[in-house]
Amino acid sequence: MLPSAPRLCLVPVLLMGLAACTVGPDYKKPDTTDITPATWRWQPSAPRDEAPKGDWWKVFHDSELNRLEALAIADNQNLRAAFARIQQSRANARAAATDWFPGIDLNSRNKRERTSAHLPTPVPVNIPSSQINTFSQTLDLSYELDLWGKVRRSFESARAKSESSAADFNNVLLTLTGDVAATYFQLRALDADLASLRRTIALREKGLGLIQQRFTAGTIQETDVARSKTEVATAKAELADIKRQRQEACDNLSLLCGVPATNFLMTERPLRGSPPTIPAGLPASILERRPDVASAERLVAARNADIGVATAAYFPAISLTAQGGYLSKNTSDLFTADSRVWSFGPSLSLPITGFALIRANVRLKREAREEAIANYRQAVLSALKDVETTLAQTRYRAEQSAAQNEALAAASQAAELTHARYDSGTVGYLEFLDAERTRLQTERQANQVTAQRYISTVRLIKAMGGGW
Repeated sequence: MLPSAPRLCLVPVLLMGLAACTVGPDYKKPDTTDITPATWRWQPSAPRDEAPKGDWWKVFHDSELNRLEALAIADNQNLRAAFARIQQSRANARAAATDWFPGIDLNSRNKRERTSAHLPTPVPVNIPSSQINTFSQTLDLSYELDLWGKVRRSFESARAKSESSAADFNNVLLTLTGDVAATYFQLRALDADLASLRRTIALREKGLGLIQQRFTAGTIQETDVARSKTEVATAKAELADIKRQRQEACDNLSLLCGVPATNFLMTERPLRGSPPTIPAGLPASILERRPDVASAERLVAARNADIGVATAAYFPAISLTAQGGYLSKNTSDLFTADSRVWSFGPSLSLPITGFALIRANVRLKREAREEAIANYRQAVLSALKDVETTLAQTRYRAEQSAAQNEALAAASQAAELTHARYDSGTVGYLEFLDAERTRLQTERQANQVTAQRYISTVRLIKAMGGGW
């Protein structure tokens, strides 16, 4: 027989060996090679891993946009709520980690009681009433041995959920910054429309003055004067409508930035130029950058760990409990050697009739994992679709913008030529008005196409997870 000391040394080794028996499947990232293409349809792969992926809006080199993004990140309430959710999930993970360690409680029980002189006792002896003091100071210890990895799997699940919550926060952040940029560029397009309409109104009012002089001189009919007034009033009505749309865009920006709409003002600055070109990189890298894909993948890991937690219910649970301290009727003797008390003993719990319920719960957790895998693969497909769609948008919006600018140049030239011919009397006023309307309409369409190019670029960056 082994000596007592070596036998005792085998106990922790045995417990460590049993603790290594973690039930439930180990996590493996779901395979997506069958749904991930090698390259994009609309753009050749051009990875730029060294490019910054954080403050992506700075590629537009717009100081006002940078200011609004910083304001939104600091004060948006939805973002603050998402950050609070991260803190909650991290607290849950920390709470799950405490199961690794034994629970130790200090209990102090002090009481004075009076017993009855008429206690029901099996012996016909009168026990006089008395007053008793009880003073107890003990440490209670309880610890459940993690023989089957239940605690480990619980912590895996909590940690994965915390990481999923962090990815959800990043998704809220990306959506917020993308919405700020898209709304900002739409507002700048409205500024361009305002500039176009004000210029048109000024020209039409000037033309109205000349037409009234000609009518007074008797060289034109009164209908030309009425038509000219109509065009001026129509342009002013369109101007008022654009002002309304711009105010609504400002109010939307104020909400995104967490600023009261009453205190939010934006100076006018028409949108000009072209957005930067964004290389899309490899399709597979989207799976590493998109926060919604990362969140879905972490939920798969959490659901996988939940299977182990449920499976551990098939096996016995062994807990160690111990108590030690002092018990006395007098405070003067409380902390003496004779007042010491202690107890120690393991407890075992083994299911006997609940296997059907455990089996159903394990099946439930397995199906929950399959649902999470399907959601993850759907998130991957959605990410790939988003990039393909936005790549197509950026390509065709660029072609549309080039054609629209050509149309605007031609319309402006036609309006100038028609104006000259009207002044010379070779064409009527209706033809002149039609040329002016076409020029204004084409210019406003060009403004909107320019805005859509910028917005498509924002959507492409967002589809790629904020980086490229």
